[in-house]
Amino acid sequence: MSELPNCPSCNAEYTYEDGALLVCPSCGHEWSRDAATGAADTGLQVRDANGNPLQDGDTVTVIKDLKVKGSSLVVKVGTKVKNIRLVDGDHDIDCKIDGIGAMKLKSEFVKKA
Repeated sequence: MSELPNCPSCNAEYTYEDGALLVCPSCGHEWSRDAATGAADTGLQVRDANGNPLQDGDTVTVIKDLKVKGSSLVVKVGTKVKNIRLVDGDHDIDCKIDGIGAMKLKSEFVKKA
């Protein structure tokens, strides 16, 4: 059994694995094992609307009203999205938005907070 690292946010020792992420039950912080071990980046380069590089776990702000496909909901300008995950594809950000749920966003419609 491998030793899991302490939480980088609150330094709690009771971390656990959830798929590819490590989770701290004390503060709810999630991070990738690669970030914890300092492993090399996968080469995925994602930049926001201003050209700033994004990383897993960043907080971003929506810069344009975005209609949610198949719904009457709209993600309003200025909505903060915490703890993003970067993925390959056209919609390169996986996230959860309060009041809407799990979504995929394009990085061209967000800026780093």
